Amino acid sequence: MIAKQLSVFIENRKGRLGEVLSVLKENKINILSLSLADTTEYGLLRLIVSDEKLSKAKLSDAGFSTILSDVLVVKISHETGSLQGLLEVLSDNDINVEYMYGLSVKDVNAFVVLKPSDLKKAEKIITDCGVKTVSSEEIANI
Repeated sequence: MIAKQLSVFIENRKGRLGEVLSVLKENKINILSLSLADTTEYGLLRLIVSDEKLSKAKLSDAGFSTILSDVLVVKISHETGSLQGLLEVLSDNDINVEYMYGLSVKDVNAFVVLKPSDLKKAEKIITDCGVKTVSSEEIANI
């Protein structure tokens, strides 16, 4: 299953991240996972949230540049080598992982958010290996 990720472009200056978080808080939107990458001038905040459409609308209304992207949230066993094995299968099938970050939920399994170079092909490969992918709605209910 494909999940939705919200990306927010923010200036790299004091208080700007807090402004994004305030908009989400005011609209009762829960952050399920996030990744923040920065340069000297701007930051790219990637989020998995409880309501991505409302998040995008409210942040856009507040003047933030946002994008919704399709990603895979992959449920893997929480044991040594699980992630490496999954990445090896993708690589063997000519899939590049453009970026990845962890997702913490109340579960005995580990979750990672992947942005592969070919989303549909990667999803098929992953599910054919017996690995479960999770939708945005399922994440919000974990």
